[in-house]
Amino acid sequence: MSKYSIFILLSFYLPLIGCSQTSLESEELATKKRVKQTVFELSDFLEDNKDLDEKVNLQLKKMSDSALVAQLIMPATGRLGLPKEDVIKFTKKGIIGGILMLNGTVDEFTTWIKEFEDINKNKGFLPFLYSADAEPSLFNRKISGSTMVKKAQEVKTLEEATEVAQLISADLTKIGINYNFAPVVDVSSNATVGYRGFGAKKENLIPWSNAFIAETQKNNIIATAKHFPGHGLVSGDTHKSLQTIDGELKELENYPPLIANGLLSIMIAHIAIQNNKQYDTKGLPATTSKTIVTELLRKKLGFKGLIVTDAMNMGGVSKVPNASIKAIEAGCDIVLMPLDIEKTFQGIYTRMKSDKDFRTVVEEAAKRVIRMKICLGLVN
Repeated sequence: MSKYSIFILLSFYLPLIGCSQTSLESEELATKKRVKQTVFELSDFLEDNKDLDEKVNLQLKKMSDSALVAQLIMPATGRLGLPKEDVIKFTKKGIIGGILMLNGTVDEFTTWIKEFEDINKNKGFLPFLYSADAEPSLFNRKISGSTMVKKAQEVKTLEEATEVAQLISADLTKIGINYNFAPVVDVSSNATVGYRGFGAKKENLIPWSNAFIAETQKNNIIATAKHFPGHGLVSGDTHKSLQTIDGELKELENYPPLIANGLLSIMIAHIAIQNNKQYDTKGLPATTSKTIVTELLRKKLGFKGLIVTDAMNMGGVSKVPNASIKAIEAGCDIVLMPLDIEKTFQGIYTRMKSDKDFRTVVEEAAKRVIRMKICLGLVN
């Protein structure tokens, strides 16, 4: 056969081979799409995903009522938190779903988290969410031995905001912490919180916070914007007493652009709102207000992520009767650092058993926590 004949034959068959290969690749892709997704990523949490919904519901059906309530409770350990021995006791009882690593060293926290997870594994409990106040301004003080980073108000560029988030996230990952209560997105006026965020120049607050959030979540760690609906324009300290926003919620504008960019968690402040016809909290902190948590944050702003309270042992909420139950009823998913862990667990559990509407609220909150644990890769 001449070279010319071979050329003619190849010209005829090669396109057919290419078409056949393309057809096979398309069929493989279609098959993959038909197969249920079994591995999920943090970025899946906010998406409509039937496979993920099904996995959450299957996990929910396996769990007892006490296990569901446990998902909603997060004590703290370390200096100014509970002794490790107490947290081990609560872990063994299966009445908590996460732990705030409050103040300690890298080595301590790494060892403790391994101990807690060994208990969960042996007991057949879900792994915990492990949180930290790893804001740039507090990180090195809260976790000694951590990589030195610039404080929030020392950050000068968008690139530095991203770099700080990357350095913090790398340390948290090594320790085993998967939930960062940062960034602070309050404006800089308040002395208690202002220095902790990127708001020294107003125009930097949202872009830099978004960069911090994106980098944190890219590293498989939940980021948290705080303190909703805004702590920067009140004069006092919610650690000591209830503070009040008088009139317009001027810092509310900080949240929609963060939510739109995939923020996964928001922390609610112990701040009352007065002289605001639409959002008055009737003298109670926002943490316990359905108007703020459900009507404003969930429904009006469309936030689908985890909602966590600020610490429930703070002066701004600690004197409110049944505060943790009120916070769950308001729409919070996680009560952080309640004054009495066992009493809080029992109160939520008892109310859930006797009140169908409250049970629905608890189940929805637990489903969000479980969904997050699945998306973090904690639940197989």
